[in-house]
Amino acid sequence: MSPQNEKNNRYLLNDWKPENPAFWENKGKHIARKNLWISVYCLLLAFCVWMLFSAVAVNLNKIGFNFTTDQLFLLTALPSLSGAILRVPYSFMVPLFGGRRWTVLSTVILIVPCVWLGFAVQNTATPYGVFIIIALLCGFAGANFASSMGNISFFFPKARQGSALGINGGLGNLGVSVMQLAAPLVIFLPLFTFLGADGVAQPDGSLLYLSNAAWIWVPLLLIATLAAWTGMNDIASSKASIASQLPVLKRLHLWLLSLLYLSTFGSFIGFSAGFAMLAKTQFPDVNILQLAFFGPFIGALARSAGGALSDKFGGVRVTLINFIFMALFTALLFLTLPGSGSGSFMAFYLIFMGLFLTAGLGSGSTFQMIAVIFRQITSYRVKLRGGTDEEAQHEAVTDTAAALGFISAIGAVGGFFIPKAFGSSLALTGSPVGAMKIFLVFYIVCVLVTWLVYGRRKPQK
Repeated sequence: MSPQNEKNNRYLLNDWKPENPAFWENKGKHIARKNLWISVYCLLLAFCVWMLFSAVAVNLNKIGFNFTTDQLFLLTALPSLSGAILRVPYSFMVPLFGGRRWTVLSTVILIVPCVWLGFAVQNTATPYGVFIIIALLCGFAGANFASSMGNISFFFPKARQGSALGINGGLGNLGVSVMQLAAPLVIFLPLFTFLGADGVAQPDGSLLYLSNAAWIWVPLLLIATLAAWTGMNDIASSKASIASQLPVLKRLHLWLLSLLYLSTFGSFIGFSAGFAMLAKTQFPDVNILQLAFFGPFIGALARSAGGALSDKFGGVRVTLINFIFMALFTALLFLTLPGSGSGSFMAFYLIFMGLFLTAGLGSGSTFQMIAVIFRQITSYRVKLRGGTDEEAQHEAVTDTAAALGFISAIGAVGGFFIPKAFGSSLALTGSPVGAMKIFLVFYIVCVLVTWLVYGRRKPQK
């Protein structure tokens, strides 16, 4: 965009100073909140699309497909894999294109996998490879998290970073629960028969319209695209080249914080993707689809709480306590499985809800740690070389946004690893215990890293 066009662009904020108290109170907070709530809506729908296969996969064989358990687990895992990979380029996009324009583009393209999946499930001759491609395309929805969180970080002062990112991420994560709650309801309604969607008869006499689980999001995505186009803003000072964002990869703390975020958000999204399939294999008599939504619901709300608690008590303290509980819940989970303990579904379900709760809290608290630590580190480095406060603030915001994007990409790998680990463990041993042992060790390692690196002293540059 030319300088003249930028000057005449009413959506472009040329003088954005959220750290200035007077500016923030008089003008900034109103614009920031408007962008935040539109971002939340767009991100919520993105998570709905990202986790589509967690609700669709468990129903595919009910409508005439004949996929193995391991194949179905893979379909739930693949969107997280592609989402994790795509989060890396997505983390660059807001500084390159602007938050408003990128939100519009990244939201409207999600219509493609939704429409395609709706048609694919109606033909039982659809090859497994087609479902793999659609699952990978759903990963574009997961990548939106990186650009969305980076974009919102530009709008808020550092004192409100934890709360703002917690709301955006937490309520955005709520899309997993919304989808898992809505899908089991709409798949029994003849909503899209005018498009040729026929129901498949079930043993109880009901008709299953699985295409509804994908198509129901299309009109909502169109509304979100329009809202972003008309209601969001671009920030001129957020512009940065890819080259200016790459130095963040040299920071040791980027990789340490990525490990922590992989354990928290990776657990949240991985459990969200794989919980229904896991519960079905362990307790086949339970209709898990009626209950699966509650875990992601708890985790998403807990993420917002994790950000707010971290602003008040410190991200390191909240994260450390949280990891201890994650390890404890994982250890208790062994006692609930058939063949290794009481085999109690109620105990299994309640302890898993505890894991969702702590995974959500930890996602919020670790993200608050990222924002605080990278702003401190970058400001220190800029001032050390003689830079001004304004230069320090600009570079700190750019580095923080880049770090949030990269770390969120690594965290999303958990969404692939966890359901794939469950599937592989079941295929090899007939039990998920092997996968759970790996998770337990990982959480214990994160307890030690959080305490030794961040709990005992301030992070060094």
